[in-house]
Amino acid sequence: MHIPIDQYNYHLPSERIAKYPLEKRDHSKLLLYKKGQISDHIFRELPDLLPPNAMMAFNNTKVIRARLPFRKKTGARIEIFCLEPAHPTDVALAFEQNREVTWNCMVGNLKKWKEGSLETIVNTGKTEVSLKAEKVTKTNDGYAIRFSWNNPEYTFSELMEAMGKTPIPPYLERESEEIDIKRYQTVYSKEQGSVAAPTAGLHFTTDVMNKLKNKGISLQNLTLHVGAGTFRPVKSKTIAGHEMHTEHFRISIETLKNIKNHKGPRIAVGTTSLRTLESLYWAGVLSGMDQPFHHIKQWTPYNITSSLPFEEALEQLINTTEQAGKIFFEGSTAIIIVPGYKIRTIDALITNYHQPRSTLLLLVAAIIGDHWKQIYDHALNNNYRFLSYGDSSLLWYK
Repeated sequence: MHIPIDQYNYHLPSERIAKYPLEKRDHSKLLLYKKGQISDHIFRELPDLLPPNAMMAFNNTKVIRARLPFRKKTGARIEIFCLEPAHPTDVALAFEQNREVTWNCMVGNLKKWKEGSLETIVNTGKTEVSLKAEKVTKTNDGYAIRFSWNNPEYTFSELMEAMGKTPIPPYLERESEEIDIKRYQTVYSKEQGSVAAPTAGLHFTTDVMNKLKNKGISLQNLTLHVGAGTFRPVKSKTIAGHEMHTEHFRISIETLKNIKNHKGPRIAVGTTSLRTLESLYWAGVLSGMDQPFHHIKQWTPYNITSSLPFEEALEQLINTTEQAGKIFFEGSTAIIIVPGYKIRTIDALITNYHQPRSTLLLLVAAIIGDHWKQIYDHALNNNYRFLSYGDSSLLWYK
């Protein structure tokens, strides 16, 4: 994978980065790319642009208030950014803990926190809870931090909600505000666990969702918890030197069957949905080869030759999961999708406009090839807004 990252660079003026969301979600611009042609639309027109026999896959993960502010007795401000649970590792269990829990975290202003524990008072609206943070072990991204508190009537999830801040992307170059609590969250978010939003979904409203349903379009939910690694820049000269982050996903057997049996076009809402679908394909392939299949490594798809159709791969995965007596398939993925990768699971992708030299831009190029340059030039020349709070695109692969 000696793809020079400089080939996936473009000039993004800072004023083109959307610092705030539009007043109305579905009033964002929507670029349609199909068979080499570009047309401009408004996102609320999406139901009219899709065939009635389409299926859409949504990532229903919910962004948590992962940035926890503490102060030392000296007055120094320390921010602990919770990335993923370490003990227990299950996200739902970690949120349910009512005495202590350990998370892998990044620590802001770490040089001011050399030793000892940090403590803060959390106002829950009903009472005050004393929350303590202690460094346990060093990790790749920071530290494993043990949190403990003095009131078992409150779960860690409730304390996060009471004191935490929404982890908006660093490139917005501002502190999170009241508006972000609601708007850096999809209207269909359900499963807590992400530290970044699946931003292609931010344009959807209840009205748009209802129009899709009324048209007969199949709406399917999966869950991939988005990690902070999604913002990790590519620093190597070629993509071969970039280490992808791992993200955890979960999907019901019922949904797997719905996706497998669908006969019309499949559309992924966002890059996280696409990464999940492609990971499910490879999990199915590996399960049929009696190989470990609950974690898809970064280069696994490039090291295995498979001509298995998507439907057959899902059938193998469904059978293996049902034989294990489970009604959900759970796994993790570090899959990287770059030019040269063969997309097996979708016909189209809904996605925002991504940073230069990013793995997400390479994913877009894997779907539409060098046409990404034409599309991004068009977006820049026609006042599209970029990145997480920016405008959207519907890119047809076939």
